[in-house]
Amino acid sequence: MAPLTSAQLKAVAFKDGDVPQVHDGSIEARDPKPEGGGSTFPPVSVPACQTLRDVMNGRGSHARVFQTFDWKDDIWPGGSTLASYEDGRAEQRFADLRQSLATCRTYEGEGWVGKFTATVAPAPAPSFGDEAVSYTETIPLGAERGGDRNETFVVVRSGNTIVSFSALNVGGTSSFPTDLITKQVERLRAAQ
Repeated sequence: MAPLTSAQLKAVAFKDGDVPQVHDGSIEARDPKPEGGGSTFPPVSVPACQTLRDVMNGRGSHARVFQTFDWKDDIWPGGSTLASYEDGRAEQRFADLRQSLATCRTYEGEGWVGKFTATVAPAPAPSFGDEAVSYTETIPLGAERGGDRNETFVVVRSGNTIVSFSALNVGGTSSFPTDLITKQVERLRAAQ
């Protein structure tokens, strides 16, 4: 079966009105910036952790789109990446993700706010799609900046697609709403 195109991924992504928990106009599905368009950061210090980040961001996919969820009741956003792959590649990328998650525990990287050190903690695998994993990345920010930055991820493979969901919090923890994960995975399954 042919991989979904960017237009097909956008068609199954959430639209305004689909998610009453977000501000109107905040969840437009968008394509990645072209190579060389925008800031790029060097790979993180541990190759297994870079693989984790690459799969979560849909790097190496046939097509991918991103969404940001600007929640009405939370200052910290959520996000999703929908990525489609050629036949067999989604299964391979998910196997790469599982292998990386088994060994990636701490890494150093560079981002919008400068250099950081992140700790990765796997969580029990949720029951979504054909296979799924969950983990949390924690970056210490210090009490003067609100405490630890915790981002919880749920990554799901459905057929030839991989979709990742993230929920950000500083000084606490958050999780992406399970009902939205279920709806998005069902839409991806139906589109294939």
